[in-house]
Amino acid sequence: MLAPSMAFVGGRVLLPFACGYFMSYLFRSVNAVIAPNLQRDLGIGAGDLGTLTAAYFVAFAAFQLPLGILLDRFGPRRVQAVLLLSAALGAIIFAVGSSLSHLVIGRTLIGFGVAGGLMSAMKAIALWLPKERWALANGVFMTAGGLGALAATLPVELAVEHTHWTVVFWGLAGLTVFASMMIFFVVPEHPGAPKATTSLGQQLRECGAFLVDRRFWRIAPVSMMGMASGMAIQGLWAGPYLRDVAGLERATAAQVLFILAAALTAGFTLTGIAADRLQRRGIPLSRTMSLSVVVYAAVLALLASAIDPANPLLWIAFGIMSNTTVLAYPILSSQFALEQAGRVNTLLNGVVFGFTFFAQAGMGWLIDLWPRNANGSYPVEAYQWTFGLALVLLLLSLGWYLLPQREPASARKE
Repeated sequence: MLAPSMAFVGGRVLLPFACGYFMSYLFRSVNAVIAPNLQRDLGIGAGDLGTLTAAYFVAFAAFQLPLGILLDRFGPRRVQAVLLLSAALGAIIFAVGSSLSHLVIGRTLIGFGVAGGLMSAMKAIALWLPKERWALANGVFMTAGGLGALAATLPVELAVEHTHWTVVFWGLAGLTVFASMMIFFVVPEHPGAPKATTSLGQQLRECGAFLVDRRFWRIAPVSMMGMASGMAIQGLWAGPYLRDVAGLERATAAQVLFILAAALTAGFTLTGIAADRLQRRGIPLSRTMSLSVVVYAAVLALLASAIDPANPLLWIAFGIMSNTTVLAYPILSSQFALEQAGRVNTLLNGVVFGFTFFAQAGMGWLIDLWPRNANGSYPVEAYQWTFGLALVLLLLSLGWYLLPQREPASARKE
């Protein structure tokens, strides 16, 4: 069989999956803009808002282990097309819900439905492209996520100005069904895809082996802290931070969030291109990721200091650097067999998104420790302590990743 062209892979494989990932990031980020509406209509504070928004990550993380097994057994096309229908149902429940508990149920179904947005595409990339192009393809593909984050800023703000936020969620439900149909009817099945030949029990035992593999736990903490802090801030707390700390009006804050999302979009592509070119010059992905985390930590420190908090350059830097630990996925999957790629990546994704729930909800719980002032804003100190703790945990996880690893006994005998 001849290798498929990049145009074929891009148009018939990556583009349909990108529609699903676009919706995943739009759902993930939309609450940063509609947070004032939710707090007003539901009468909730930062703690409840953080828990509601982070319910997405609970379902997302909980489904990663079965997702990996399903991807390896049935392929990404069928699995992702079915899952997105759950996200559409969740959006409808979110739109019609009349209480906090109703919205939590809807948000949970959304998280479950988009749980395969990135992992299904990574599985498809692993099937259709050679290993040395994975980092580039992943980075270019993830641009769709950045576009989803862009759509969740000014476009959502404008829509909410002219209609109710519940109408927005009805529209999101329709777009999600369209993405599901695109994947099911446009993406072909890979004729040479390796099929999982082991039993379900054996696959589960292999997953257990991944979870005690030191290769997994060497890279998981830095990926957890890098991506969790970035998603928690970009997906929710950047909006309240800009209003409470920078003192911006809602419309102006939405403009800064748009700049952040644009930088996030560029960051996905730039990370993939830079990692691909550096790898071709002999610089491993692990070194590229480590240096990127150092730069991201510096940006997070500036945010925590609250010095010039509305500076667009600061938010551009945050958007570009906040997801560079996505390089952990190709680093990790390259150390395992191709037929195991779905499970090992979804296990890492489960750990990352499970921790993101605690990061996003935990930030709300910490901020809620400080009383709100007369206009409903939280003090600067609440965000400084919260973002500062995220910085400390990020640096500790990077230190763990950079610690020299002991060689196996078999290697020492060589």
